[in-house]
Amino acid sequence: MSGKSFFVDLTKCTACRDCQVACKQWKKLPGEKTRNMGSYQNPPDLSDVTLRLVRFSEQEIGGKMHWFFLPDQCRHCLDAPCKSGASLPDSIIVDPDTGAVVYKEKTAKEDAATIRSSCPYDIPRVNKKTKIISKCDMCNDRVKAGKLPACVQSCPTGTMNFGDREAMLALAKKSLADAKKKFPGAQLVDEESVRVIFLTQDKPALYAKNLMADASNIPARAPREYTRQELFAGLMKPVRSILG
Repeated sequence: MSGKSFFVDLTKCTACRDCQVACKQWKKLPGEKTRNMGSYQNPPDLSDVTLRLVRFSEQEIGGKMHWFFLPDQCRHCLDAPCKSGASLPDSIIVDPDTGAVVYKEKTAKEDAATIRSSCPYDIPRVNKKTKIISKCDMCNDRVKAGKLPACVQSCPTGTMNFGDREAMLALAKKSLADAKKKFPGAQLVDEESVRVIFLTQDKPALYAKNLMADASNIPARAPREYTRQELFAGLMKPVRSILG
């Protein structure tokens, strides 16, 4: 499988949120008016103007509080269920060079609920005024110009990495072996099915409910093999519960 991939080493993430800010700056996306929700996480969730979000999770383990940080974004699935849920062939495309799953303005003509419910990571968000559905596009314009995605360029700790898929898989496996020396429960998340490969220091569920896809809930057929009628009928609902 060619194309590009991210490798995100969560053992190095300090929740500085540089990646979150860089995404907004490059995409020229506005800030959001939010309120204190009892967490340092801000804003509280993804939106059509917040395409990546550093999620904060506080967990008590062995009587001690631990932080788990997750820079959340579209996973750019190798076989994207959201593309299968689209009614127009060119509203959601897969870039042949990078493998990026890219949403076009024509998504305004799609059923946003169907697109969102078909995503096993609950990523797509719709603009209530324009009806255009949005998510991370891998900074495909930057990548095609030979640059790193803005989030990767801005990361000061080495958490965010980007390059050819085979190189990122090799880096992920090496980093996993190194991480296990300090964190025996470290693991790679969904590395065979997505282009955003996360390395966790412990169970993925400690980070966020949508970090890992639950293979036991994925239908027997590949998402692309479902008809649009079946998608509307709710056969993709188990995929939506993947993160629970």
